[in-house]
Amino acid sequence: PEAGAIGIIGGADGPTAIFLSSKLANGINILPDGTTVKNLIGPIAIAAYSYMALVPVIQPPIMRLLVSKEDRKIRMKPPRAVSQKEKMIFPIVALLLTTFISPSALPLLGMLFFGNLLKESGRTERLADTARTKLIDIVTILLGVTVGASTQADIFITKDSMMIFGLGAVSFVIATIGGLLFAKFMNLFLKGNNKINPLIGASGVSAVPDSARVVHAEALKSDPNNYLLMHAMAPNVSGVIGSAIAAGILLSFLG
Repeated sequence: PEAGAIGIIGGADGPTAIFLSSKLANGINILPDGTTVKNLIGPIAIAAYSYMALVPVIQPPIMRLLVSKEDRKIRMKPPRAVSQKEKMIFPIVALLLTTFISPSALPLLGMLFFGNLLKESGRTERLADTARTKLIDIVTILLGVTVGASTQADIFITKDSMMIFGLGAVSFVIATIGGLLFAKFMNLFLKGNNKINPLIGASGVSAVPDSARVVHAEALKSDPNNYLLMHAMAPNVSGVIGSAIAAGILLSFLG
């Protein structure tokens, strides 16, 4: 269970890491052999948020190493306009589909798509404004206090915590490499203007919107007129959904 909780750090999604570690590495659950799992909520949460903040430091060298300058210059077609009906249907259909795949992730996915529905409905502007300002500020403060309270010296300043940071870094690097290589693999089957810039594969982690901004900045260094921000946001948001589904699958197998 602890390994599953540590592995989700690679998704670079703080709330998902906290959710999964509170279920799998909470210091309460008892394993079949009678031992109690370790309390790793604090170290895992801090590692996840640290790597989210370090996206501009970690990802660019990997991008330059795996993506040639020629590929970094690939220009993608402008995104199409999305109708209001599509914006309304998406959170409903996506919630139903992802819940069938990973029922255990319903608390994460439900809140994500509920917030999206509040914003896009156009009928709940006051609720949407409260959710993205006052409510998120309150939750952030409470989250910081509770996570901070769980990081006493005897729990946090240990060899296990250092190993978690190391494993988290490896997990995050593998996630970035996987996204870049998969984007290059997709280009083998695409031709002409349909090719995608492999850089956007790096934004498949959940660090929204930092990862998309890093991809955009890296593309501009190779071509000052190559704007990838909106394209990169697509895999970036998909990474949020994917990491929540992965957390649900890990929870169903290891919980």
